Amino acid sequence: MSTVAPVTGSRIELEIGGMTCASCANRIERRLNKLDGIAATVNYATEKATVAVPEGYDPALLVAEVEKTGYTAALPVAENRAGNATADDGRDADPELTELRNRLIGAVALSVPVIAMAMAPALQFTYWQWASLALAAPVIVWAAWPFHRAAWANLRHGTATMDTLISMGTLSAFAWSLYALFFGTAGTPGMTHPFELTLQPSDGSANVYLEVASGVTMFILAGRWFEKRSKRQAGAALRALLELGAREVSVLRGGVETKVPVERLAVGDEFVVRPGEKIATDGVVVSGTSAVDESMLTGESVPVEVGAGDAVTGATVNSGGRLVVRATRIGSDTQLAQMARLVEDAQTGKAEVQRLADRISGVFVPVVITIAAIALGAWLGAGFPVAAAFTAAVAVLVIACPCALGLATPTALLVGTGRGAQMGILIKGPEVLESTRKVDTVVLDKTGTVTTGKMTLVDVITEPGTDRVELLRLAGALEDASEHPIAQAIANAAVRETGPLCPVEDFANVEGNGVRGIVDGHAVVVGRESLLTDWSQHLSRHVSLIKAQAERQGKTVVAVGWDGQARGVLIVADTVKPTSAQAVSQMRRLGLTPVLLTGDNKAVAEQIAAEVGIDQVIAEVMPADKLEVVTRLQAEGKTVAMVGDGINDAPALARADLGIAMGTGTDVAIEASDITLVRGDLTSAVDAIRLSRRTLATIKGNLFWAFAYNVAAIPVAASGMLNPMLAGAAMAFSSVFVVANSLRLRGFTSAARH
Repeated sequence: MSTVAPVTGSRIELEIGGMTCASCANRIERRLNKLDGIAATVNYATEKATVAVPEGYDPALLVAEVEKTGYTAALPVAENRAGNATADDGRDADPELTELRNRLIGAVALSVPVIAMAMAPALQFTYWQWASLALAAPVIVWAAWPFHRAAWANLRHGTATMDTLISMGTLSAFAWSLYALFFGTAGTPGMTHPFELTLQPSDGSANVYLEVASGVTMFILAGRWFEKRSKRQAGAALRALLELGAREVSVLRGGVETKVPVERLAVGDEFVVRPGEKIATDGVVVSGTSAVDESMLTGESVPVEVGAGDAVTGATVNSGGRLVVRATRIGSDTQLAQMARLVEDAQTGKAEVQRLADRISGVFVPVVITIAAIALGAWLGAGFPVAAAFTAAVAVLVIACPCALGLATPTALLVGTGRGAQMGILIKGPEVLESTRKVDTVVLDKTGTVTTGKMTLVDVITEPGTDRVELLRLAGALEDASEHPIAQAIANAAVRETGPLCPVEDFANVEGNGVRGIVDGHAVVVGRESLLTDWSQHLSRHVSLIKAQAERQGKTVVAVGWDGQARGVLIVADTVKPTSAQAVSQMRRLGLTPVLLTGDNKAVAEQIAAEVGIDQVIAEVMPADKLEVVTRLQAEGKTVAMVGDGINDAPALARADLGIAMGTGTDVAIEASDITLVRGDLTSAVDAIRLSRRTLATIKGNLFWAFAYNVAAIPVAASGMLNPMLAGAAMAFSSVFVVANSLRLRGFTSAARH
C-alpha cells in the first residue's frame, strides 16, 4: 500500500492536476509565492511544483492553497527500498489522456458532417439545419466541456486564457444558433446558406453558426490531445532509468547461492555475477576478475578491468569472468537511483515555456469582450431593435472565436513532426520548438554520439618478418574464444579480412592479462605486453614506440606472440562516425558553438575533437559534472543544446534548453530528451534543429495570420454587417491558408543533401 512521502529538508514536490495551459502554471506559482517564506516553481510540462519551504512546514497547507485556485495537488508517493514508487508507476493509461482522446474521436465523428453541410449548399437537404443541431450539440456541450470548465474556473479567479475565448465563442455561436432556429427563421424547412460575398446589415435570425462552434472544438481538442500525449512522456525517463537495474540476484548465504528479488538484497550481502549479467547493486568485488562494461553510466568506451577490492556500480554489465560482489549501497542510495534524482531535478528545473497563443489571449479576450459590450450598447443607444443589437454583439464573439488559431499550432506541429519522423527525427512536443530558436551552444557527448561507441581494430603493426594476415588470423582465432569486448573487436576484424577462423585447442584465460592457446599448431599468446614478457617474448624497440604513442592517444594496444617470439601488436579504438566532421561544420554555419563533453580521458577527447573540428573540450567528467557543465554554460547566458546517448547523459539532456538523444542509445537518454534521432547520425541533430526552427517559424506565421483575420473582421461584425456566409468563407480561407502554410514543411530536406 502506498504512503505519502514525508517532507525532507526544505523542499517539497507537488504533483499538480487540471492545468490546461502555461498560464495555469503561472497562476498557481503566483499563488504559492504569496505565502510567507515560500519560493515555488511550477512546471507545466512535467505537471509538478517544486517548493522551497521553512523547516517543518506542513505540506497540507500547500495542497490546500493550490486547491483554492481550482486545481488539484498531491504529494508524491513514498519509495520502496529499490527506489521504485510503491504505487502505480504511471505505466498504465493516463485517464486524462484517455478522456481527451474519447472527446476528440466523438468531436471528429460529429463535426465533420456539420461542417460539410454548412459549407456545401448541395448537401443542405430540407431539414439539414436540425440535423446539424443534433450532431453539433454533443460536441459543443460534452466534447468542449474541459474548455467550459476551465473558463468557469478562470472567471471565478478574474483571469482569462485561451479556454475563456474558446468557451465564449463556441457557446455564443451555439446560443445564437438556438435562437435563430427556435425564434428566428433559420428553422424554416428548406432554409439554405448560399454563398453571398456581400456585406449588409442583418438581424441574424436566419443564420446558424453550428459549424463554427463544433469545428473550433474539434480542432482545438486535436491540439490539446497531441500536447497531452507529449507531456505524458515527462516521467518516462525516471521509469526507464530505474528499470535498468537487475530484477533478481544470486545471493551467497551459508555458501549456497539463492535467487532472490533485488529488493531483498541488504548491505553486506555477497552475491554472484556471471558473464553477461547485470551487477545488481553498488558494491566491492570480493573475488574474481573480469571486464565490466560501464559505458552506459560513465561514457567510457573501454571496459574496465576489475578484481578483488575494486568498486563496481549497479546496472553495469559483467563482460568477462565470474565475480563475487559485496553490496555496499542498495535501493535509493545507489548511483543509479541518484542519477534518477538528477534527471528529475533537471526536468523540474527546466524553464517553462509560455505558449504564444496563451500570452496573446490574456490581452485579446478582455478586448473582445469589451468590444462586444460596446457594440451592444451602441446599437441599443442608437435606437436599433434588440435583435439587431444582439446580432452585432454575438457576431463579435463568434468572429473572434479562433478557428484558424486552433489549427495554427497543431497543423504545423503535425506536419513538422511527421516530416521529422520520415527523416528519423522524433520531436516530442510544441515546447521543444521554442527551445531551438535561441540555441547558440551545442554540447556533444563523445562516446556513441561523435564516435561509434564500439571498439574497432584500427591498425596492425608487425615485427620484421611477420605476415600481417597471419598475425591477424592467429590472434583473431584465439580472441574469438574470449567474451571480452576488445577480443571480439579483434575477432570480428579477423573474420572480415581472413575468412573463417581456425579452431582453438587448450584455450586458457590469464586473468587480467590476456589469453593463450594452440591455433593451427602454434602456441599463441595475446594480451598485455607483460603477459608476453612472462613467456620471454619481447617487442622490438620500433613496435614498442608505436605502442606507446597509440596508448598516449587513448587507444588500446594488444600484443601478440607465438612459438616463443613476439610478432606484433593490434591497436583497438573507438572510431569517429563518418559524418561527425560534416555535422560539426554545419552546426557552425547555423551559428552554433560545438563543445565536446565526455567522461573519457583528456588525450582521447582532444584527438577526437581535432578530427571533427571542435575547439572546446571538457573531458574526464562524471554524470553529475555533465549536469553542472550544462548549468554553468546556461548561467553564462548561453542557450544550450545537449546531444548524447548514454545513461550518464540523461541528467544533462533533461537540464539543457534542448536535449537531443541518439536513438541508438539508452531508453533513459531518449526519454530524458526533447528530440530523438532514430539513425544515431550527428547530421540528424543539425536537421533536427533546422526543422524545429522552421516549424516554429511556421507556427508563428500561422498565429499572426489567424489573429490578423480576427482583428480585421471584428470591426465588420461590430458594425452589424456580418454576412454569415462571408464570415464562414473568410474563416474557411483563414483555416485553409494556415493548413497550406503548414504543409510547406513537407518539402523540408536534410542538410546532408545540400
